[in-house]
Parts: sequence; C-alpha cells; structure tokens
Amino acid sequence: MLINKWYKTFSEKDTFFLGKKIASHLKPGDAICLEGDLGTGKTVLTKGIAEGLGIKEPVTSPSFTIVNTYEGRTKLHHFDVYRIDDPEELYAIGWDEYFSDDAITVVEWGDKVLNIMPADTICIKITKDERNPDRRIINIERPNIK
Repeated sequence: MLINKWYKTFSEKDTFFLGKKIASHLKPGDAICLEGDLGTGKTVLTKGIAEGLGIKEPVTSPSFTIVNTYEGRTKLHHFDVYRIDDPEELYAIGWDEYFSDDAITVVEWGDKVLNIMPADTICIKITKDERNPDRRIINIERPNIK
C-alpha cells in the first residue's frame, strides 16, 4: 500500500494521476483526511481518486454544500470543511453516517476535524515546494489518532 510514504508531483496532472493510484489501494470504509494550504491540489487529488473509483461525473469542491456524493464502483463522499467552525455543524448533517462500510470518504481540510474522524483515517498532507511552484510533496500516513 502507499501508506507511510511520500511522493513528489511536478504538475497538476501528476497529482491527479497519484490520486488514481491511491484509489486502486482503497476499499469501502476507508476515510481520508486531506491537509494542505489553499491551492495545493486537494481537489485535484480527489478528482483523481474519483476517476480511479470509476466515477464519471465531474467532481467539484463542495466548499458551500459541505459534502457531495458520487457513485462509481464504490460510493465516494467528498467533504470540504474549510468553512466549518464547530464540529457540531457536521453532526447536524449526519457526519457519522458518511463513514460507512459501503463508501470511501475524503475530507478536504480534514486536519480541522481530525479528532472526530475514524481512528484509522488515512492522512494525506500536500505541501508546495518552495523552490518550484508546480511541485508538490505529498505525504501519506495512517496514524492512530485516537
């Protein structure tokens, strides 16, 4: 598996294809926390994961809707919690129900709510390389957070 490894991507296209590669290792019930500054490629990576799961419809960041659900070989729940100030807002929309054995759940800005994510969440941190604005360093871990 790709856990406890880091990768470098050199373009948006590379980041997308890494997402597809990640998807090939995921199984229903997996949860992913995406961490990274604005513009680092969290949504691009999620689009790659979606394509890798056989999702055909366009994937967009759910910045204002909080969550989008897509159907493919495996259902994908895609959260963006950037605008969430209180985890209670997530519980109000059925947060726990999105982490089920029949879906993969990706949470952009998940580091804001890591304490309410499943204990076996896969954490993916994306950082820009200061020397090359197109290069990303992507670290994938599965720490025990509880």
